[in-house]
Amino acid sequence: MAGYVLAIDQGTTSSRAIVFDESMKIAGVGQKEFTQIFPKSGWVEHDPEEIWGSVVLTIRQAIRKAGIRAADIAAIGITNQRETVVVWERETGQAIHNAIVWQDRRTASLCEEMKADGLEEVFTAKTGLLLDPYFSGTKLSWLLSNVEGARARAANGELCFGTIDTYLIWRLTGGKSFVTDATNASRTLLYNIAENAWDEELLRILDIPPAMLPEVKDCADDFGVTEARLFGAAIPILGVAGDQQAATIGQACFTPGMIKSTYGTGCFAVLNTGTEIVPSQNRLLTTIAYRLNGRTTYALEGSIFIAGAAVQWLRDGLGIIRRAEQTGTLAESADPEQNVYLVPAFTGLGAPHWDAEARGAIFGLTRNTGPAELSRAALEAVCYQTRDLLDAMHKDWKKAGSETVLRVDGGMVASDWTMQRLADILDAPVDRPTILETTALGAAWLAGSKAGVWPDQAEFARRWACERRFEPQMEESVRAAKIEGWNNAVRRTLGGL
Repeated sequence: MAGYVLAIDQGTTSSRAIVFDESMKIAGVGQKEFTQIFPKSGWVEHDPEEIWGSVVLTIRQAIRKAGIRAADIAAIGITNQRETVVVWERETGQAIHNAIVWQDRRTASLCEEMKADGLEEVFTAKTGLLLDPYFSGTKLSWLLSNVEGARARAANGELCFGTIDTYLIWRLTGGKSFVTDATNASRTLLYNIAENAWDEELLRILDIPPAMLPEVKDCADDFGVTEARLFGAAIPILGVAGDQQAATIGQACFTPGMIKSTYGTGCFAVLNTGTEIVPSQNRLLTTIAYRLNGRTTYALEGSIFIAGAAVQWLRDGLGIIRRAEQTGTLAESADPEQNVYLVPAFTGLGAPHWDAEARGAIFGLTRNTGPAELSRAALEAVCYQTRDLLDAMHKDWKKAGSETVLRVDGGMVASDWTMQRLADILDAPVDRPTILETTALGAAWLAGSKAGVWPDQAEFARRWACERRFEPQMEESVRAAKIEGWNNAVRRTLGGL
């Protein structure tokens, strides 16, 4: 019996495919970066065809490196950059415009208009989200308004809307499956998370034809079968979850009160609240963590738009480092007497501020400031922002308790210096798992458990293992002074220039 599981991890800057064997160990990996398109300041797009090509390529790479055939794969799990919008022709599969990426801010004015009309409370009550350009709904509305004839074609059933998971499933199945899962649907501003259904009132407000929306399924479900011609055999797609929810699953955060934080392009902290929908009083998001066997588990989420992207900026924008891994070593050598703060609001500030007009700023520069101090500031910014999120979570949900242990994953967690500084700033333990590919692992577990070749939820959680725990070591007076400096820097940044 086929025992391998393939995870497609379609991210913001690259696509990856990972083959896991029967014992949940990595057998083969394929990865390819793709183009970031910036048509205007604050606008971010991707070419859907380039994404599709990168996914097919990386799947073939991963299968080849694993030394297996497609017929050896029991199931595919998909995890994806959330909130990124694609609209394509139902007949041809051709996208009518570039994908509009979750980081894109072009609908800021539309969001402000709707807030002024008192509509944010309507959206928040039903979706758990805020009116912000980050989410899919206003991006879709913009496409329908700005691509000639799009809204009429959508009303006629000629166009399909999807987040990246839906678009990939459509292409993988040759247009036979037009589906998404509850986690991706919950990020669109169009989905009622209490009723688990597309919401007619919200669709009406944004003037979005229901005919263009996919069917919503559980995270572990039958999403269709790949065309055999693509990889040499038809493979069932049995698991789908947005990247942060997949990481929550991969970290085995199945018990209410457990928290994980993923450090990739952005940073996303998710607190499992069980079957309870917890409205946030501190501008966090109430969202679906996962839906299994028709049972919905909810979460509070805090979103930081810029985490690893700040390190990319040091490398690609300023050219002061050659490799991302250099930042930890540089930060360790930074002058302790310099208090440099980077507020990385390159595309606005996310939770708990949600200020679309805020822009990045650096405070505390001196003549002696150099690459080491800027590297430290970039890494510390992630730590400060994480603390802001966890503080808000504890205010919103008292059941979380005061004893926080944060499970971490993503590219940045490989840096011991960054994880130690994170524990110091949080004044809480930080657990780094033995398997860092938790997002892909979560998607793979959804598919593998559905296929019956991987363990059930309880056994999967039991197998989670900590590679290293980072305990706080910073003196309280130092921590307090650093946090005060950060809060001052953020205050100066809010509201834009």
